[in-house]
Amino acid sequence: MRLSDGKRFGAAMGGLAAMAATPALAQGMVGAPHAWGMGLQEAGGPIKEAIHDFNNLVFIICVVITILVAALLAWCIWRYRAEANPTPSTTSHNTVLEVAWTVVPVVILLVIAIPSFRLIYYEDRTPDADLTINVQGRQWYWHYAYPDHGNFAFDSYPVPEDQLPPDQRHLYRLAVDNELVIPIGANVRVITTGYDVIHSFFVPALGIQRYTIPGRALETWMRADREGIFYGQCNQICGTNHWFMPIAVRAVSREDFDKWVAEARTRFARADDAAAPVLAAPAPTDDTVQQIAEARR
Repeated sequence: MRLSDGKRFGAAMGGLAAMAATPALAQGMVGAPHAWGMGLQEAGGPIKEAIHDFNNLVFIICVVITILVAALLAWCIWRYRAEANPTPSTTSHNTVLEVAWTVVPVVILLVIAIPSFRLIYYEDRTPDADLTINVQGRQWYWHYAYPDHGNFAFDSYPVPEDQLPPDQRHLYRLAVDNELVIPIGANVRVITTGYDVIHSFFVPALGIQRYTIPGRALETWMRADREGIFYGQCNQICGTNHWFMPIAVRAVSREDFDKWVAEARTRFARADDAAAPVLAAPAPTDDTVQQIAEARR
């Protein structure tokens, strides 16, 4: 369903108030970039943990290759310097070396390829989904629907910097008015579609990334093993406000999720009396973000 600006503003503020008023919906882990961070973001679920393992494997291989090549290069410079070899060698072929530098890289690629393919298939979909969420990318915001819980739907827009609490200003361009809420420990099937152009649903801490392509439905999944909020953004260059499509996934206990669903069914149903199909919503104009910000003021 698509909300008008005024109703969307009321629903957004009501949603933020409901979240703030519920002690059980604690902040928990925060999956977001931070200053002077090194490596990948901390894992919030099994997919990201698998990505961490694969990343560590490739990193170790790269370090070993770098050290080996640097050592061989240093040895060659020292062993075959002009002072030690006044008469250069005329050797042009060495069968053992030629076989080695052909076979060894192939073996290294196989060592990388096998876990890489396993990870790709692991990320693709889950056969035992606990719930399904439809994600649609639109210029320039996200539209979420819960078909397993009454098929309610809502839009998710970024929160302007001047409306963030002082201690959350660092989340500017990451915080949203309506977060995507999931229960911890649940395998969440995610079906992505695009309304206008190609977008990308990307949440690093949960290890999920899938394009939203108009006319196609793509499947992936995610799972959060701890409570918290995990931030992401569209990482597909989708237009002038591409940088203003943040994602916030809040993982809560099953009890809190059920309470949120009950409240969301009523809240989003009241916010828009004329519910429209997900694919039938009109496209926003280029100044959508500015209009929303003005409506909030």
